[in-house]
Amino acid sequence: MTTFRTPAQDVEPLAAARTADCATTMSEEAFRAFYELTSHGLWAYLLRTSGDRRLVDDLLQESYYRLLRANVVFESDDHRRNYLYRIATNLVHDGRRRPWSAAGSRVDVEQAQASSDDGTVEVRAARRLDVARAMGHLTPRERSMLWLAYVRGCTHEEIAGVVGVKVASLKSLLFRARRRLAGLLEGRVS
Repeated sequence: MTTFRTPAQDVEPLAAARTADCATTMSEEAFRAFYELTSHGLWAYLLRTSGDRRLVDDLLQESYYRLLRANVVFESDDHRRNYLYRIATNLVHDGRRRPWSAAGSRVDVEQAQASSDDGTVEVRAARRLDVARAMGHLTPRERSMLWLAYVRGCTHEEIAGVVGVKVASLKSLLFRARRRLAGLLEGRVS
């Protein structure tokens, strides 16, 4: 007796095999080490770019999930890290439907003032609040570029790969983002 298989029945085992292959491309120990190395920085990056503290943990989890499911051969840990940041950036951009608010990154200035006698903590807290507010007026791409360049210390090539622009374009975009942030901090909104 001959049995006939439908195309859907042929695809299901193939999809299951691909899923198993993708899930095993990185050992558990290797993933754990990579996660420990990158999760704190990625969490902070997601907080700055999304501005929503409640959303950051979900974005972080989804970024790592998509990284593990990606059918990509990574040349190095740097390549894997850049790919992870690219995934995270795309998730933030895809989820962007409302204006960014600095609520997720506010500093409690009154608490800082109460714990300080000489005012240095107050000044730093006020500056952080000013920067958070100014960052709220930037586009998500501008925030991403500035964060990657000045907080993470990424190279222009790495930032261009994450943001999805050419290196030559990135330099002028980064310059404009810095100039716009400086203008916002000085009180000139552009």
